Amino acid sequence: MDGQTGHVTDRHLRTPRAAAIAGILFAVLFAISYWLIYQHAPGNSADFSTWLAAHAQTVTWGVSLLPFAGIAFLWFMGVVRDAIGFLEDQFFSTLFLGSGFLYLAMTFMSAATARGALSIYAVNPEIASEAELFDMARAISNAGMIVYAMRMAGMFAFVLGTIWIRTGLMPRWMVALTYASALLLLFSITYNRWMVMVFPCWVLLVSILLLLRNYRQGEPGNGGQ
Repeated sequence: MDGQTGHVTDRHLRTPRAAAIAGILFAVLFAISYWLIYQHAPGNSADFSTWLAAHAQTVTWGVSLLPFAGIAFLWFMGVVRDAIGFLEDQFFSTLFLGSGFLYLAMTFMSAATARGALSIYAVNPEIASEAELFDMARAISNAGMIVYAMRMAGMFAFVLGTIWIRTGLMPRWMVALTYASALLLLFSITYNRWMVMVFPCWVLLVSILLLLRNYRQGEPGNGGQ
């Protein structure tokens, strides 16, 4: 029994080197979802009932992809935290995790609002002519995604940039790009819905760098397992 217990406790969980692909999946799924939702978005409420009749199914598919993008983002956060390792600081970790979770919460809230409006439309398509209901749902969804989620994404990138510059875990050009992306997301005053794609593109680049570094460390002669 003692030998068996020792065998179990000697095991250590290790993050798979390929786990960094989670960030790539997040970026791809988010981009597809966002494109499906907004590719034909109407410019004003007068077009809304016509737009729903033509694109409700496409938008539903787009909204349904967002939870899977969120799951991939959680994996990405775990990979980034694992890369920091023993250099992790409690203060910066709190900001890193908090901003990441709030980004997901705002994104899911926006998706849930849109999905709720689509569910109402599926039950009673005539209600689309009542512009006030869908105007409110669209305003809440857009504000949650474009204003609040973007700010949390900017905070997330800013904190990681600070961690990387203090630890040297990322090249300086990546740190500079991270700060630039963070400032753009935090202080952009334009209400451009496509500005949201800055964050997934940044996550994609970070994931590629982590993936390349993980596989280089795993090559023979580099001290990998």
